Amino acid sequence: MDLGTVAVTGAAGGIGSAVRPALRREAARLILLDRVPLRPEAANEEAHTVDLRDAGAVAAALSGADRVLHLGGVPDEAPLPDLLDANVLGTHHVLEAARRTGAARVVLAGSNRVTGFHPAGHRTAPDDPVRPDGLYGVSKVAVEALGRLYADKFGLPVVCLRIGSFEPRPTEPRHLATWLSPRDCVGFVRAALAAPASTRFAAVYAVSANTRRFWELPDPAVLDYTPVDDAEDHARGIPGADAPADPAAPQAGPYARPEFTLRHIGY
Repeated sequence: MDLGTVAVTGAAGGIGSAVRPALRREAARLILLDRVPLRPEAANEEAHTVDLRDAGAVAAALSGADRVLHLGGVPDEAPLPDLLDANVLGTHHVLEAARRTGAARVVLAGSNRVTGFHPAGHRTAPDDPVRPDGLYGVSKVAVEALGRLYADKFGLPVVCLRIGSFEPRPTEPRHLATWLSPRDCVGFVRAALAAPASTRFAAVYAVSANTRRFWELPDPAVLDYTPVDDAEDHARGIPGADAPADPAAPQAGPYARPEFTLRHIGY
């Protein structure tokens, strides 16, 4: 499928760097946005230094984009004002710019942490209630809500990828359930950008085909990608991999502990 002009926010980050080469090959033009300077690496790339909190700068950079991959924002637990500013307000600016430019698809970087308090023994589906494990998870719930609003109210097609533990390889016991390999990450992103028009809004888990995963894989009719990697192939090299998992423990693991969030509450 010809992806046309694709804009990528947060293009300098880990996922942006991983998917950039594949998108460069498949897009007629690739617009890269980040708050740190980037250099074009091919004739079909252009780079913009943009703060997502600046609505005018976002709109100017996204002008003419057929598809938008929104990866920018604060990527982990932080004070709530910072998360609202970067993740929620920044996403609003991206969606509004995409609406105005008539984009055919927006893909939002969500997070598995919107459901982190579901127990590890529960195979979680996208339509299960949200149970965020911290302030970061709350901000990603808001990101999904904005995406659904723009899909329902304005007809903007949106896919929200609830991204797993994106790592070169799994390195801890929780990753045996949550790992998203670079290869599968590229596959999910490509499929989300190319999702059929009938997929007006979808929230799906982007996770490798891990034997121990907590989450349901997407319905191919909604997002047509089947992951190929399995964290179990790396289990022998992970200390504690053989310890029995507590099915009642939160899927978020250490992210669910009170101290993980309390250090970001500055009262």
